[in-house]
Amino acid sequence: MYLQHFGFTQQPFNLTPDTALFLGLDPHYEAIQTVSAALQMGEGVIKVTGEVGTGKTMVCRMLLTHLKDYVQLIYLPNPALSGDDLRVAIAAELNLDNRSQVGLVEAIQTRLIEHHNSGKRVVALLDEAQALSDDALEVLRLFGNLETERTKLLQLVLIGQPELDERLEQYHLRQFRQRITFNAKLRTLDLAETVAYIDNRLSKSGCQGRLFSLAQKKAIWKACYGTPRLINQVCHKTLLLAFYQQTQQVKNQHLYAAIHDTFDTCKPKHKVPVIWGWSH
Repeated sequence: MYLQHFGFTQQPFNLTPDTALFLGLDPHYEAIQTVSAALQMGEGVIKVTGEVGTGKTMVCRMLLTHLKDYVQLIYLPNPALSGDDLRVAIAAELNLDNRSQVGLVEAIQTRLIEHHNSGKRVVALLDEAQALSDDALEVLRLFGNLETERTKLLQLVLIGQPELDERLEQYHLRQFRQRITFNAKLRTLDLAETVAYIDNRLSKSGCQGRLFSLAQKKAIWKACYGTPRLINQVCHKTLLLAFYQQTQQVKNQHLYAAIHDTFDTCKPKHKVPVIWGWSH
């Protein structure tokens, strides 16, 4: 809607993760590096957790694009599955036609061995892993037991919200918990990272001018607690309001209204950056 008005070539603050707009800020870069290093070392289970909106799915997408050619990837974006459904989903990702449960685990193990013998490492990437049932976690634990004398036949990367950590603290899940060798936590962005995040998205989307002042970027960081998803929402709404009024630069009233229209933000009491005044 406002692309032509501001000279954008694409949406700068789309909520759908776009790897073309990725910026290797410390929180995301550290998570990607931790997972990549753990996979190269042949670790069995790796876990990445982060609050809602901190960029877990973006990290997942970047992992998908950066995994080496020798990796055979099993990607499960929504693992709200029973144990039986999870077995079938893994079999389907491995191009196994047998959809009945009889002999399915043996067929999966045989395929994993085939990939191992051909020099390929099989990695299962599970996004939104907090949705996994206990039954599904037990299936993953058993698959984690499949190994040669030196290496795991199936490596697991679990990406989920902090609820995943809480679930894994339960006593009956201790066997699975103890198989997790590496953990990475996604934090929110600090002020400098938030400014870089906004500037990067504007620049890569074709912005030639300065739409947001530094004081406004600081206000966005404060209002959004450094959460990328909230930053995207507030910036998008702010640009829309500026477009509706046919201005070429964001005004404080646009940003003020956008923040107040966005759930889960810290609300400013005033429209002047120096004395915004914040709710708690």
